[in-house]
Amino acid sequence: MRNLRTRLGLLCSAVLCIGAVASCAGARRPPPSVDIDEDQFRSGVRTLASDEFEGRRPGTAGEEKTVAFITAEFRRLGLKPGNGESYLQQVPMVETVASGQSLNVTSPAGPHALVFGEDMLIWSKRALPEVKLRESPLVFAGYGIVAPEYGWDDYAGLDVRGKTVLVLANDPGQADGALFKGHSMTSYGRADYKFQTAARLGASGVLLIYDPKTAGLAWDALRNGATAAQLDLATSDSATGHAPIEGWVSTSAARSILAQAGGNLAALSADAARAGFRGRAVGASVDASLQNAVRRFNSPNLVAVLAGQRRSHDFIVYSAHWDQLGRDPGRSDTGVYHGAVDDAVGVAGLLALAQSFKRTLPPPDRSIVFLAFTGEESGLLGSSYFVANPLFPLAQTVADINIDGLHVGGPTRDVSVVGFGQSELEGFLRDAAALQGRELHADEHPEAGAYFQSDNFSFAQAGVPALYATAGSDDSARGPAWGQAQIDDYYARRYRRTTDVYSDDWDVRAMLEDLTLFYRVGLRLSQTRRFPNWLANSEFRAARQRSRDSIID
Repeated sequence: MRNLRTRLGLLCSAVLCIGAVASCAGARRPPPSVDIDEDQFRSGVRTLASDEFEGRRPGTAGEEKTVAFITAEFRRLGLKPGNGESYLQQVPMVETVASGQSLNVTSPAGPHALVFGEDMLIWSKRALPEVKLRESPLVFAGYGIVAPEYGWDDYAGLDVRGKTVLVLANDPGQADGALFKGHSMTSYGRADYKFQTAARLGASGVLLIYDPKTAGLAWDALRNGATAAQLDLATSDSATGHAPIEGWVSTSAARSILAQAGGNLAALSADAARAGFRGRAVGASVDASLQNAVRRFNSPNLVAVLAGQRRSHDFIVYSAHWDQLGRDPGRSDTGVYHGAVDDAVGVAGLLALAQSFKRTLPPPDRSIVFLAFTGEESGLLGSSYFVANPLFPLAQTVADINIDGLHVGGPTRDVSVVGFGQSELEGFLRDAAALQGRELHADEHPEAGAYFQSDNFSFAQAGVPALYATAGSDDSARGPAWGQAQIDDYYARRYRRTTDVYSDDWDVRAMLEDLTLFYRVGLRLSQTRRFPNWLANSEFRAARQRSRDSIID
């Protein structure tokens, strides 16, 4: 789970009811008998989030233990390997561990040194031992977006070759609700999109301005990810798809840099949210440097299949990510980022669902795939690799149901749909939720763009309808205020911290209820010949149409 306040099942109070959206799932049937094994589920979370698994970072001993555990569970459950005779799909990765990070901005007012970890966070995904910028002109490029469908081009008339680009986080809809999709972030608001776009245009550096209102996470949580070793998919070109320097600067640092160069952050931000904005030179230059320790290795996605009885060539995917940030040996505690909620519960949920489907009689008509991805915390690496190198035809993949965090606590009256209003899968989910006496709602923080920050997004980009839903905050016994307080406490004290640990005192009733919900959605999908589609206003509908049109009858 990366970068966002709404990413977990711990999130999401009710905002917009989905009752006005027509159901696509057809007439309701009596709820199927479901047995989600609580003991198995707890055991899986306890194991994966233990000190022994060392934070499950790709390329470490923790990875080896994680892969061995999940593989053994797939075998125990009698699932078939998803990659020929293997449960593993190896993903080539390159790791860069930065040290000695420095960033200085020189303006007419003189040099301004930014402090790593406080004023700025920089790294390089270039597989080079040393990376330097010298007197790179600083330019402000608004939101750093080129979106023809919205008539928007922040780089129009702006030459950024060899320069360092300073850009705002998120997209213009956050400042002006009439632009883009209003306060619901689009895929253009993603940090990865901004880094990639600036690099494609020749920028030497890309610095995003941190804004706590739209970033969706605290600075220290962002720092924990940025200070860890950086992972990327290995390429033959030393990752030249990335600018040499990428990173974040704090709001106060950006304000100070611009002020020393005679600019004003508030005025520039307001200008950037107007149609026709044009980027401009700031009147300052950047010097930056760091050293990289570079390592290449393979890290696996884990794939298992329960073959369908009648339409085995159709695939329903359940996904979660097994990785976390590893460990920080410099800490006084164990230094392990246990990732109990993020996302040991997701992987344990996959295994519990697999057992439930194995017990289903009659067996599902369509094949059910259980996918545990690597590298999600580093930019959806495993899922991106999978959709680029699919083990099953994406045109025949019915849906992805993604599990990235589950709600710790008692049952809730609501289910929150992250990326609400995207696909017909919401109709199936609504019917299944109704069987539990629950209502569907949009996620509380659409401005954070949680839908684009988990593995479901990789499937969506490839056209496969992808569902990401979590329990809401309206606790059945204690109400929404109490539920929201638990959410706030998690983000203040545990998210992306070494304190995200499992406890046998956890109330897992909401988790089991959500797993039951996901089971019923998958079972309904397996009982129909239909291929759910994206809704008419979804940006992913065209990709699905191209994919389905590619099938030759």
